[in-house]
Amino acid sequence: MTAYDPSKEGAQMSFDKDMSYIDYLALDPILGAQNRQSDAHDEMLFIIQHQTSELWMRLALHEVSVARTELAKGNFPPVFKMLTRVARIFEQLNNAWDVLRTMTPSEYTAFREDLGKSSGFQSHQYRLIEFILGNRNLAMLKVHEHRPELHHMLTQELGQKSMYHVAIDQLAGHLDLEFAPEVYRLDQPHQANDAVMNAWTKVYEAPEQYWTLYELAEKLVDIEDYFRRWRFNHVTTVERIIGFKRGTGGTSGVKYLRKMLEVELFPELWNLRGQL
Repeated sequence: MTAYDPSKEGAQMSFDKDMSYIDYLALDPILGAQNRQSDAHDEMLFIIQHQTSELWMRLALHEVSVARTELAKGNFPPVFKMLTRVARIFEQLNNAWDVLRTMTPSEYTAFREDLGKSSGFQSHQYRLIEFILGNRNLAMLKVHEHRPELHHMLTQELGQKSMYHVAIDQLAGHLDLEFAPEVYRLDQPHQANDAVMNAWTKVYEAPEQYWTLYELAEKLVDIEDYFRRWRFNHVTTVERIIGFKRGTGGTSGVKYLRKMLEVELFPELWNLRGQL
């Protein structure tokens, strides 16, 4: 059987003067960035799992940042598309834990000390996602003080409304309401507010009348649903691999991660379900 030759069907085979796949994706620096600190076989898995997670978070930030801008304009259709994509990104992040869980405690112990004090707890992209969505804990800024440009970026984010603030603006505008200033606190996690919950409840009681707001609320719930699953899978993966040891970054490990499971990004959208 004659070997298939793509060039006979017009495929370009030489890239001396043209941009190639490797060039476009900058694969040389990306594929050369897996710098193991030990000789342990499983450290490669650990590095790639976290690097790919950061790439997915990079895309999530791209999507949610533009979605917030468009939502402020009342441009709902592209917002719904972008928020759907963000939920699917978190689904991908969830699936990544399944691969990491193939690593046993013995295999992780072989290189854990080589991580030093580095920890996913220090991910500035994860922190920025939380800040944009509305979980704004100022205590977390200190972790990034050693990188002034990242600290400045996170501080700048605290100077503008979160995605949920913008959604509440749309809720107020469509229902001809005005919420108290404390609803829009920029320097702390969003706190559940009865007036906001009553407004969302009105939307859920008449979805046909307020379909755009109804769909927006469900898109936000989708994101938090996947976000919670990501946190839960993180907890179970860490407990499976290191038990109740302290994290490499100094946190209480599983105990700290379990506390994070209690965080609610959009509390009114969850609490109203008990009132319908």
